[in-house]
Amino acid sequence: MAIDTQPVGRRERNKQDKLQRITAAARELFTEHGVDDVTTQQIADKADIGTGTLFLYAKNKGELLLLVQNSSYVDALADGRAAAEGVADPLEAVVAIIRPVVKCNRVQIDNGRTYLREIVFGDPEEPHHREALALTVQTEEAVASVLQRDQRTGPEDAATLAHVISAVMFVSMAATVNIALTVDEIVDDIRRQVQALLAR
Repeated sequence: MAIDTQPVGRRERNKQDKLQRITAAARELFTEHGVDDVTTQQIADKADIGTGTLFLYAKNKGELLLLVQNSSYVDALADGRAAAEGVADPLEAVVAIIRPVVKCNRVQIDNGRTYLREIVFGDPEEPHHREALALTVQTEEAVASVLQRDQRTGPEDAATLAHVISAVMFVSMAATVNIALTVDEIVDDIRRQVQALLAR
């Protein structure tokens, strides 16, 4: 039986078009200059919209960064889940999940660190912040799932360990002392901490 789908109306298409233009403009400017050196006016100009319209989609620059980074994070998490599917060892499966997330976060290091700060301290009532928090939960669920490949780890322990691993990831990616580290060095740092955590 065919599912009756309603065509998307002109107004909704216009909203999606503006959102795509805003996301593309913010991504390009943030990547090129860093979030701190870009104004909302520059983003609005590049997206060919008014600043008032821009603020209908994100109320400040932090929300714009969340919008941009969330779209990249979705792809990174999907890549990590796919990479972990064929990995039997729980530790290496965790590393397979987190490597694309770390890589995504380090494309522009200051932006990545600001994104993490926005997740922790931003307004959870804002839609892009809620999406970022949901992605964090999805990452923890993916990690908890692969941790249960070790038959000694039940669902409750796996969820707790995944939450701790999430905190380890945040600190390793955000720490000022790690600014100069490469993706591989950050991942190795996380691997060592997770290995110690899983050693029982």
